[in-house]
Amino acid sequence: MAITTARRWIAREPGSFDALDLVDATVPEPGPGEVTIDVRAAGVNPSDWKQVIRGTFDQPVPLGYEVSGVIAALGPHTQIASGGGAVGDEVVAFRVRGGYASALTVPAADVFAKPATLDHPAAANLLLVGTTAADMLHVTAVDEGELVLVHGASGAVGVSLLQQARLLGARVVGTASPASFDVVRRFDGVPVSYGEGLVDRLRAAAPGPFAAALDTVGTEEAVEASLALVPVRDRIVTIAAFERAQRDGFRAVGGVQPASRVYRDEARAALLALAARGDLVVPVARTYPLDQAREALTFLREGHPGGKLALIP
Repeated sequence: MAITTARRWIAREPGSFDALDLVDATVPEPGPGEVTIDVRAAGVNPSDWKQVIRGTFDQPVPLGYEVSGVIAALGPHTQIASGGGAVGDEVVAFRVRGGYASALTVPAADVFAKPATLDHPAAANLLLVGTTAADMLHVTAVDEGELVLVHGASGAVGVSLLQQARLLGARVVGTASPASFDVVRRFDGVPVSYGEGLVDRLRAAAPGPFAAALDTVGTEEAVEASLALVPVRDRIVTIAAFERAQRDGFRAVGGVQPASRVYRDEARAALLALAARGDLVVPVARTYPLDQAREALTFLREGHPGGKLALIP
């Protein structure tokens, strides 16, 4: 039976989670090149809360960029991006609009078969952080045998960086809080604690010179350490310290940049293949019912999740 209505989170206006509403929404019947997904999990990402708190928009905005679920309907003569597709097949979708929902209709070009190795909460959190990490490694040209510095190595993007760098044959020294050292070690990184004296500790922990620095946190401390330890500024990249990148002449990447968007979209299939082989995992810390999106976003913004969060319709 076709899905015609769904529950969906929207932000009425920017500035506060109080402006989030869970509403009834019409689910359009899929046309050619479209797929309707019965959502089993929606990924929760920092970009979601930043859109609400820091965004600028003058009309309600649906939240959520990635989901995992099952195909409820396919448009005429339509295949998903990974080929084929039938009602009942398990799929993931990224980059979508309005993933905080019980169902939604999206372009088939953004829908892929779900790796059987991942459950729905993990699959729903694979691609946003995975493509971000892949982009950072790509623009800094990290290669086999190189030593890489990762700031925020125990966070969601950091964990994906650790795994993808390892697959490239690179070695990683990663900054983290002492409570998260085991996360960094789990993925073969060498953990180093934040705080005063960071540059000296990083030099002491490194078995050689750093070839590149990948910053997921954007703090002044992280930027200064990267500049001190990596001589070639084209091999320093941040996803958070955009003003410093512009001022000091190193790289900054984001999903809204045309080149990054193209690269990240092209990287989706390869990341899914890695996950299907068990070479890329997604630690999930907590799941929340769909109606607790405010609580999930608050925890993500203010806490230390220790893994990804997912909403479960």
